[in-house]
Amino acid sequence: MSDAISLHTIRRGNYAKLETEDSPPDTPMSSSSTSRQQRHSATARGKGKRKVARYSDAPDDEEGAALLSADMDGGDFEGQQQSEEIPLATRPSESSPAKRKGDKSRTVPFRPPGFIVTYVAPLAFVLCVTIGKEAYDDYKRYMRDREANSARYLVLDPEAATSDIGGPPTRAVPSSDLRVGDLVLLEKNQRVPADMVLLRTSDASGTCFIRTDQLDGETDWKLRVAVSSCQSLPSDAEVLRMNAEIYADAPSKEIHAFVGTFSLHGGEAPKVEPLTAENALWSNTVLAAGSAVGFIVYTGAETRAVMNTSHPGTKNGLLDLEINRLAKILCAVTFALSVLLVALNGFHGSWYVYIFRFLILFSSIIPISLRVNLDMGKTVYAHQIMSDAEIPGTVVRTSTLPEELGRIEYLLSDKTGTLTQNEMEMRKLHMGTMSFGADSMDEVAHQLATAFNVDPASAHPSSPIRTGMQMAAAATRGRRDMSVRVRDVVQGLALCHNVTPVVGDDGSVTYQASSPDEVAIVRWTESVGLTLTSRDRTQITLQAPDGASMRFEVLELFPFTSESKRMGIVLRAVDHPDEIVFLQKGADTVMAKIVQRNDWLEEECGNMAREGLRTLVVGRKRMSAEAYRAFKAAYHKASIRVDAGRGDAMVQVIGDHLEHDLELLGITGVEDKLQDDVRSTLELLRNAGIKIWMLTGDKIETATCIAISTKLVARNQYIHQVAKLKTADAAKNELDFLQSKPDCCLVIDGDSLQLCLNLFKSEFIEIATKLSAVVACRCSPTQKADVARLIRSHTKKRVCCIGDGGNDVSMIQAADVGVGIVGKEGKQASLAADFSVTQFSFLSKLLMWHGRNSYKRSAKLAQFIIHRGLIISVMQAVFSAIFYFAPIALYQGWLMVGYATFYTMAPVFSLVLDTDVTEDLALLYPELYKDLTKGRVLSYKTFFEWLMISLYQGAAIMIMSLALFENEFLNIVAISFTALILNELIMVALEITTWHTYMVVSEVVTLLIYMISMTFLPNTLVHLTFVLSTRFAWKVACIVAVSSFPLYLIKFIRARISPESTSKLT
Repeated sequence: MSDAISLHTIRRGNYAKLETEDSPPDTPMSSSSTSRQQRHSATARGKGKRKVARYSDAPDDEEGAALLSADMDGGDFEGQQQSEEIPLATRPSESSPAKRKGDKSRTVPFRPPGFIVTYVAPLAFVLCVTIGKEAYDDYKRYMRDREANSARYLVLDPEAATSDIGGPPTRAVPSSDLRVGDLVLLEKNQRVPADMVLLRTSDASGTCFIRTDQLDGETDWKLRVAVSSCQSLPSDAEVLRMNAEIYADAPSKEIHAFVGTFSLHGGEAPKVEPLTAENALWSNTVLAAGSAVGFIVYTGAETRAVMNTSHPGTKNGLLDLEINRLAKILCAVTFALSVLLVALNGFHGSWYVYIFRFLILFSSIIPISLRVNLDMGKTVYAHQIMSDAEIPGTVVRTSTLPEELGRIEYLLSDKTGTLTQNEMEMRKLHMGTMSFGADSMDEVAHQLATAFNVDPASAHPSSPIRTGMQMAAAATRGRRDMSVRVRDVVQGLALCHNVTPVVGDDGSVTYQASSPDEVAIVRWTESVGLTLTSRDRTQITLQAPDGASMRFEVLELFPFTSESKRMGIVLRAVDHPDEIVFLQKGADTVMAKIVQRNDWLEEECGNMAREGLRTLVVGRKRMSAEAYRAFKAAYHKASIRVDAGRGDAMVQVIGDHLEHDLELLGITGVEDKLQDDVRSTLELLRNAGIKIWMLTGDKIETATCIAISTKLVARNQYIHQVAKLKTADAAKNELDFLQSKPDCCLVIDGDSLQLCLNLFKSEFIEIATKLSAVVACRCSPTQKADVARLIRSHTKKRVCCIGDGGNDVSMIQAADVGVGIVGKEGKQASLAADFSVTQFSFLSKLLMWHGRNSYKRSAKLAQFIIHRGLIISVMQAVFSAIFYFAPIALYQGWLMVGYATFYTMAPVFSLVLDTDVTEDLALLYPELYKDLTKGRVLSYKTFFEWLMISLYQGAAIMIMSLALFENEFLNIVAISFTALILNELIMVALEITTWHTYMVVSEVVTLLIYMISMTFLPNTLVHLTFVLSTRFAWKVACIVAVSSFPLYLIKFIRARISPESTSKLT
């Protein structure tokens, strides 16, 4: 090596020397004068003096690169730092020759160190991708809104031409033009465009069915009733000539309540009819059959559907939050490194400008491309989940949360429809002194046939019509025999419901109801001989075992609500108008106060609940005609009130006149079958370290039984029940006991739970979160959501909530990860969830396999992208430090653009296909999932490990490149950049656990792309002749070996000394 080696500029510029101490200021600078100046500089250093020269960039110098020169004396690099000129106003003052003699500062104009596109393009690309994605989503929403708003509807208009013979005059308008007061004609399967009052239907009874699955999540059809004054009109066109007005209360979210009146004018006094939710067609429901005429009362944002549309906050994954914290550290490192290099050179001149230049040079430390790569990875994970043939029907609705599936520590589950199938079957009937199980239902059919004087072996379908009340009257005196008691309870169950038989196009009969319990009971009555043949708003018809028809007039109907927990009906036999009966069935907790005093109701309900059965209590009350007329007058008076107390007044009237001293007929026990593989799934999740809570609205005995049968409670585990807590002392005593029994399963009812949360919130959550299982009964939807939020805020752990009904939506949205099941109760939970599945058992693979892979892959991808930016910034820092802390770019132009794209992106992104264990092992050893919840895959420890790796590799590549370069600066660029690319490809290979075809292809193709691109790069970046030489090859090989082999050796030794838990299984 020669005694003096010159480093030439990356792009030669024309420089004009402004001033030197030994030459005239106007002397042009040439290559010969440069040599003379270097020799003079060496002489000056030999005399202990420093030569100072300042240069200004030529106007056409687009790079603004400074001329670097160096001498090597005695094997050490010494260079004279030359400066670029900045305006005189900002030039450092030189008050004396002595100060100028010791000045080491460089004054440079503020220009980006390299092509501006290399710094703007990555950020612009990330912004364009993000903006484009949001713009595409907005466009899709706009198109959906436009499609919905442009749907055509027929509006009754007296000025319009009659569309057909006998039809009302109508005109078609888009739904966006509908206004309050319009009369809309709806056809079958047409969506209701606004909240309406139902005036007329094509059915003579004045009723119609609607589908409400998109409103409340329930798939069963709902019955709606037209206003009687309008239904009695001869045609739809007559509605336009009515002199009437409708009063509607202020808009409300409540879909099960509506307060309004219909006033018909024309007589001495207006005829006023009350309007309830049964007279309303809410927006976004669908007319299931026939046609209907509705009067619009609410539109747009005032409709029930829009007011019940929640706007939950954006869910951010824990991995994203951790990466954000690391990004803040990287920003601090970038600034600290910039300040450090300026400080080492002394804060001379416009030092703040140099800091800013260094910030631009080190901008690759901040991984701008990380967000794009992670989002692309999440898209891959979502595709893999939805393409998994073993969990068909799974839908990823929130693509930003796949990694969260690998961090779950608490699972909150609904019971009915989630752990169970929501397929009901009547299993038991208890009548006080008699009890019939599933294996003795034939005896019920026999007793029923006996009560109707029919030989069980042969029925008489041609028998005349009878009323069924006739025999009931004969049995009122004395002790009734068994058959009469059986008939009474079966007939009560066949009449007291809200089930409607619907005949399909193929002639088959299906039952429609809002509750699967009622459908199960009606099917059971059919199986024992009493069949529901028809049902409308005013009449119910049954077919007796002998084939006779039994007709009953429906006088009043009180539907089931979650608040009342019961339903009732007032009936009158058609053949005996003076015999009126009130039937009611409901939960044992409310019916116990309504029926006559007895000594077996509570005990038998508890026995059935312990068997896992859902219980309903049936009661009956006979009424005289006078008693019914008194009730009717009081009830009508309360129903036409328009103030806020209307509902309470109606309930009060029912309680005063009907709901007391009912005759207890019997108790039904309905079984809800368990989901497939629910036991093995819960056991696997429990072995994975996930604490499981079951939140249900069922009674405490039923929930306890389901918890045992589903293996939510481990074998021989103690179950501690907490119920009916009333005082703070009692709650405190229970908490003290639970603190001493951390291995038990807690079963608590809703009232006791609310008391504990009100008085001892922090203590209760602290104790309950340490228990392996918790069962909360009689929970409201709000309580479920509150529990999810409390666990999240207290433990800071990831919470997953799973449910299938509309009452689970609040809980699902309050969780870190919400999973909805498409089930019997509709799709509302599925649509509101982040992930949608078709059965509970799919959760095991979703968490153990897909969650594991998503989290580990994203963590590895994030760390490698951070390493990719750190290593090139370390090389830049070493380069600047060696050459007098000059803020000049090491790599410019296409090299910087290609580094994060063509040359490294495909191999790095291929890490999203890596797997550390097989699927079978992940499901066979759920204990492996516990390691993920500790967050060790991506932590401050692993981050600083990669920081040290980047520091070592960047310094090794840059220092060895400087040590092995020849007489051209471009040789450093070619050697170091090639070594950098090869080092990154090798590092990716070292990080891969299981090779995938795409990984091999990406490595080979990327290397070929780099080799081919070298021939197209301009000579100002790479000297092709040098690149094709053998000395280039051996120098690159040496550098790569020094940078990567020690890390391979460390990894090999660590795998032998301290292997990972997964390596022991493979």
